[in-house]
Amino acid sequence: MDITVFAALAEPNRLRIVELLRDGPLTVGDIADQARLRQPQASKHLRTLNEAGLVEAQAEANRRFYKLRPEPFQEMEAWLESCLRVWNERFDRLDDYLKELQSKNETDDSEE
Repeated sequence: MDITVFAALAEPNRLRIVELLRDGPLTVGDIADQARLRQPQASKHLRTLNEAGLVEAQAEANRRFYKLRPEPFQEMEAWLESCLRVWNERFDRLDDYLKELQSKNETDDSEE
């Protein structure tokens, strides 16, 4: 998992831009308006998101439309699923251990 993706998404304005782009491509002006940013700020955040590989721009006439790239999000999903598997295995082992302790405790209580 590329840490630059997480670094790019860690900034609240960039995360907000990604959320806006989930609904489809937008121009810098649209993003600036909806995110309540000045256009130069929006452009700077989009440049960072582009460098991290999260967005790409398509030129149409004199406007640039930004859209999300699916690959980094698919990689992030796969990484998160692997983490989830590890944690689920650990919780399953903990559950087994707690059941074992409970069983021993019940056995000890019945012997008294």
